[in-house]
Amino acid sequence: MRRRAAAMFAAALLFLPGTSSALAADTGAIKKKAEACVACHGADGNSTNDVVPSLAGQPKQFITTQLVMFRESNRKDPQMSPMAANLSNADINDFGTYFSAQKPAPPRQSTVPDKVAAGRRLTERNHCVSCHGPALMGQQHIPRLAGQQREYLRTQLRGFKAGTRFDMDGNMTPAAQALSDTDVEILADYLAGMK
Repeated sequence: MRRRAAAMFAAALLFLPGTSSALAADTGAIKKKAEACVACHGADGNSTNDVVPSLAGQPKQFITTQLVMFRESNRKDPQMSPMAANLSNADINDFGTYFSAQKPAPPRQSTVPDKVAAGRRLTERNHCVSCHGPALMGQQHIPRLAGQQREYLRTQLRGFKAGTRFDMDGNMTPAAQALSDTDVEILADYLAGMK
């Protein structure tokens, strides 16, 4: 618990006046710095790989918080953990500023028509809209789900359901545990196709 609080405190420091390097940083320099990210996350943060999340248009606080979580080893991933290990707070703030300002690409796939109504019902019944917003576009430290990669969504929901995915505020694990395997499939398909 102490480690989680320390990581959240470090993430919060990124938003204090005077700690934002993005205000003074050159946009071109930030874009160049982000080249290492786009190798996996796609041009301007629009992933074309179904297992890698898109970062474009994600809330800045979500991006910076997740990078701090990876850096502090609260959230672990074989590719992201080493990439985040040596990032400074200024780097993390720059990445959050850059990717949150990018325009999300249209979804690469459409929701299967007979799953639209079922997906909408699941997001309402399971209160997804309470945290992720009415259009599921994310807010503050909570990610945008609309238009995210289908396989990535499926994997994250399964991880929360199994209790193996880091759950910063403890809301996603119980929400996902209430989902059946069929619900997970419907939600991943529905969310991935949202514009």
